[in-house]
Amino acid sequence: MYGLFRVIRTFIDSGILIYSIFIFLTFVVLAIFSAFALVRYLRKNSYIDYSAILSSPIAPSVSLIAPAYNEGKTIIANIRSLLSIHYSNFEVIIVNDGSVDDSLEKIIKEYNLELVDFAFNPNISTKNVKGIYKSANKAFSKLVVIDKENGGKADALNTGINLSTKKYIAAIDVDSVLEQDALLKMIKPFLEEEKSRVIATGGVIRIANSCKVEDGRIVEVNLPKQLIPRIQVLEYTRAFLMGRMAWSRLNGLLLISGAFGLFDREIVVKCGGYNPNTVGEDMELVVRMRRYMHERKEKYRVVYIPDPLCWTEVPSDLKTLGRQRNRWTRGTMDTLWFHKKMLFNPRYGILGMYSYPYWLFFEWLAPIIETIGIFYFFLIIALGNPNWSFFLSLILFVYFFAVTFSLWAILFEELSYRRYKKSNEMIKIIITAFLEPVFYHPLTVWFSLRGNYHYLIRKRGWGKMERKGFSPKNNGT
Repeated sequence: MYGLFRVIRTFIDSGILIYSIFIFLTFVVLAIFSAFALVRYLRKNSYIDYSAILSSPIAPSVSLIAPAYNEGKTIIANIRSLLSIHYSNFEVIIVNDGSVDDSLEKIIKEYNLELVDFAFNPNISTKNVKGIYKSANKAFSKLVVIDKENGGKADALNTGINLSTKKYIAAIDVDSVLEQDALLKMIKPFLEEEKSRVIATGGVIRIANSCKVEDGRIVEVNLPKQLIPRIQVLEYTRAFLMGRMAWSRLNGLLLISGAFGLFDREIVVKCGGYNPNTVGEDMELVVRMRRYMHERKEKYRVVYIPDPLCWTEVPSDLKTLGRQRNRWTRGTMDTLWFHKKMLFNPRYGILGMYSYPYWLFFEWLAPIIETIGIFYFFLIIALGNPNWSFFLSLILFVYFFAVTFSLWAILFEELSYRRYKKSNEMIKIIITAFLEPVFYHPLTVWFSLRGNYHYLIRKRGWGKMERKGFSPKNNGT
């Protein structure tokens, strides 16, 4: 019996070690790919004159679609930001998704809106539209506001797609603030690619907490004063500069952030639009579009732009953060389940052989395996025969690897766009890198486990996301 136990224990120990090595090696390889891709991008774009696109009469047309549900605190500033974008051929479509606060009333008053008759083709089934508004002021001729029954973010985006009249659609969270040249940079890959069809582009999402916002624009970048948003600065920097940059280079990107993404409208409509039956509609749409192109043997690309293009408010308290991460986990599980046919399927190229397995084993399964490993070690302690040297060595290695990875992300940021320029901010973010694995990581594992549990008991819904709103002064968030 004891011999069987030793065999099982050796097998589990080896499995944990091999899994850990695979994760570490994967992160290192992605970081190296990201570094080369970032350098290549910066060199390539250092002499580009974006005003040529801005002034071109044949610039591709874009519909900016922003769903809004109870966004009264930030709605006016965010619409102002969208209308001030530097681009020649675009429209802004705000979709009021059955808000019960004063969002719609504020927009009507601020922009002098009037109900209009507006013919459109409902290519995608959605909830009923109650009214369509346009401004009586010609200065806001690019603005269209849709008032509809509540149906969720995906349904609101689909309503905007039905109403859109442009070749490309940009989906954006209405509580986000765009850089004024964001569309100029996002549209560029669609114009450059000759051998393949670009079906979607995404850019870096940055944290707006504690930043100074005036007239819908970020006028002063500040590191968040609170610890939870500050840790998310590290998270976002790692994810965007050291993850998505590499997957874009490999043409294996599965996710365009729901905060801001640009899509080929024709392909979106052919794929049926956003899926209203998942809370991970942004990831699921990208995977479905990629699958659609693969199954028709059409050459295509999903491109990531490393420029900081969009600023968004992130959760500043654990309750809201927990709801967000719970939803992210359930959305990931939905997408993986809907498209399970692609797993290790060579028909889908890098998508099926590398991207999907990465998300399955290293994004979704990682918190579960980590938790199992912890319980396994407690079981070994209870049985009275723990391998303390192995355990402590693994913990220390994981900790210093996590810190080093974060420090590399900070270095990437400093050598590229350097948004945080104050010396004390750099000291704070480095200290945060040492605190994150101890304080923050266990919480995200717990939130992920809850998301898995809620998925299994079929608990749906987004969960309430509390917004503090933007202020022209630093509000301390």
